[in-house]
Amino acid sequence: MLNLKEYGSSSDEEGLTKDETPLETPFNNEISVHELNAKFAVNATPNVLPPAHDTSVQYLDVGTKEITRNMKYEELFTPVAGPENPFLTQQQKAPKNMMTGFVEKAHISDFMFETQRRTFHSFGYALDPTVDSNEIIGRKPDDTDEFKTVFESVPKRPADKRKRHKNDKPEDIDGYLGPWGCYVDEEKISKPEGEDAIAIEEFLAKKHKRGKKVEDKSFKEKSILHIKDPVDYQGRSFLHIPQDVGVNLKSNAPPDRCFLPKAHIHTWQGHTKGISAIRWFPRSAHLLMSCSMDCRVKLWDVYRDRKCIRTYIGHTQAVRDTCFNNKGTKFLSAAYDRYVKLWDTETGDCIKSFTNHKVLYCVKFNPEEEKQHLFVAGTADKKIVCWDTRSGNIVQEYERHLGAVNSITFVDENRRFVTTSDDKSLRVWEWDIPVDMKYIADPTMHSMPSVTIAPNKKWLACQSMDNKIVIFSAMNRFKVNRKKSFSGHMVAGYACSLDFSPDMSYLVSGDADGKVFIWDWKTSRLYTKWKAHDNVCIAALWHPHEPSKVATAGWDGLIKYWD
Repeated sequence: MLNLKEYGSSSDEEGLTKDETPLETPFNNEISVHELNAKFAVNATPNVLPPAHDTSVQYLDVGTKEITRNMKYEELFTPVAGPENPFLTQQQKAPKNMMTGFVEKAHISDFMFETQRRTFHSFGYALDPTVDSNEIIGRKPDDTDEFKTVFESVPKRPADKRKRHKNDKPEDIDGYLGPWGCYVDEEKISKPEGEDAIAIEEFLAKKHKRGKKVEDKSFKEKSILHIKDPVDYQGRSFLHIPQDVGVNLKSNAPPDRCFLPKAHIHTWQGHTKGISAIRWFPRSAHLLMSCSMDCRVKLWDVYRDRKCIRTYIGHTQAVRDTCFNNKGTKFLSAAYDRYVKLWDTETGDCIKSFTNHKVLYCVKFNPEEEKQHLFVAGTADKKIVCWDTRSGNIVQEYERHLGAVNSITFVDENRRFVTTSDDKSLRVWEWDIPVDMKYIADPTMHSMPSVTIAPNKKWLACQSMDNKIVIFSAMNRFKVNRKKSFSGHMVAGYACSLDFSPDMSYLVSGDADGKVFIWDWKTSRLYTKWKAHDNVCIAALWHPHEPSKVATAGWDGLIKYWD
């Protein structure tokens, strides 16, 4: 009110001229409240026009999760407005709130839901669960048949008139039947007859054809001799250790000092596919054996003509591993045809075959002289199987690994053996005891498909799949040597074998690029590397009597000799 007073007085004063002065009255400065109320009357109920009816619809985004006002029924069920995508299919245009369609919660009792579900499953029709709908979903019932659920339409079972064997006497312990007596003349084993029997026989015949291939029993092992005379003028075979090659091949002492090979001196050719393993002849190493993916095993001369002496043919699939016995007169070959075969090295005859119907990855004779009739093989079904070559039977199974067994190495004066597997673990076993005495596994470890024992029998060199060579102690504790780690090569995915020099001054290995790497054993320093093969260099062996000669084999089918 005072503001209104000031507003009126200020406007009157502004309207006067300079010469005019306001009249002075005794009440000029003090105006009563009644006068102001009379002058400025306030109408509490003015005449207002009624608001126009708002017929506009407030639209909401389809993806709105929460509504902050009360909406009318018409607004909630208003069709979706906006431009349509002309390229959408009818299925893409359908409203969805999940991957398979649109799902809404419905309040329905468990009994009603189960009734309609069973009815649809049994008769192919059910009531539409939507609100105020009496339509039927699925196959409509026949005109004569009303809509009935499974609970309404189950006819009463006719009484079973077959007679049962009865014995309700509980005191008869052995012959008591109770309500479980069989029907009289009941057949417990039924055989198909007529057309059913013929159809089943045809089905089994087709299934047998689609199954695993039956081994061809007519396949016979054979060998081919590639030299003119199997014996020399003194009647000695090619297994006889030569003494006129300038090196004492019968010596047990290693060379005094070894050197790095520098030149390629020979190549053995003969395999048509990649080579999987090479082995020196025991003790003398005057012969070299190789097994290949062309299903053949070959024996090569190292010193004289350096030719292929004999080829052993007896497998139908790639040969994975070979192993000589202590004298070299016999050897084993393991292949992907699930067979291990025992051969006579000199005559080329296959003495015996062994199989447990599983793929074999590695095979080893027991090095003990008294147990040369026993050998162990690592299989794809996580087992190490021991066979007796005299009877051909399995005499022991070592089953603790969680993956395919990749390598077997004898340690501790041949009283124990070490195995590695695809389960990234290393296990130590006592001979003939099927429980591992040592289990080595670490989260940082990788699979180690190739293991070699050092000449002094104190260390195990393991080719790890993380492109490293890991060293374990071969004594009692089998502890990993963290100070010795050899790296620089690429072997991930390949079982590249490795070897020590005879004086234990060097470590040699192949790699996936076909290169050969040589490290210093003491310092773990990489000394040299060179390109040896066009494909993977799968094997590298240092000659046990030569100071600088190394044999390498690759997936290019070649065996190369370096000096």
